[in-house]
Amino acid sequence: MDVKIAFLNGDLEEEIYMDQPQGFIQPGLENKVCKLIKSLYGLKQTPKQWHEKFDKCMILNNFRINENDKCIYYKTIGFAYVIICLYVDDLLIFGTDMDIIENTKGLL
Repeated sequence: MDVKIAFLNGDLEEEIYMDQPQGFIQPGLENKVCKLIKSLYGLKQTPKQWHEKFDKCMILNNFRINENDKCIYYKTIGFAYVIICLYVDDLLIFGTDMDIIENTKGLL
């Protein structure tokens, strides 16, 4: 499963300003800059911010993070389980119960 625009969902922890993008420069405000409120492609912080936001989402939904590989998340419900493997913005989701798998996909 691919997470669409994953890197644009990260929250910035510091103030970052940028020049107005070409084609969107406001007449009379040419010397003004834009303050970013969300991550943007090309920022060094973007992958880290995305991963932190994904971690929070998983923990809030009772997933655990594998101690040996921080990109593997798992959740057990009774005798059933679901495992998520994260690679950049791609997910591999598998488990023992299709309802739990579909439920997990709905969270994302």
